[in-house]
Amino acid sequence: MHEGIVALFIPITISLGVFLMIWGIRYLENKENMAMIEKGMEPVRRRRQTDPTRTLKNSLMFIGAGLGLLLALFFSNIFSLEDGERTGVFFALIAIFGGLGMLFAYVYERRNPPVDPEG
Repeated sequence: MHEGIVALFIPITISLGVFLMIWGIRYLENKENMAMIEKGMEPVRRRRQTDPTRTLKNSLMFIGAGLGLLLALFFSNIFSLEDGERTGVFFALIAIFGGLGMLFAYVYERRNPPVDPEG
């Protein structure tokens, strides 16, 4: 009985914590902007700059990790691996293919350097 309550309590607590954290950050940013307006200052607009190279690195890393996970699932089913062996294969292939994705991003970035829009 207690396991069911705990299994329900954990996701609710995590979701509530994330919501309160985001709400708190937005609330404090709003208070800061209002204080700046009251003092006659212009509030700073914080816009995230898009960085295509970082997006490329992250996407290739996740694609590589996904391929490693998929390959690990195939290997563990084909070779009927035990639990201990299966865990090692999963971690190894995810790390190898995630690293290969990062390597491909590095090679692409070296061949095609980013263009600085300001300079």
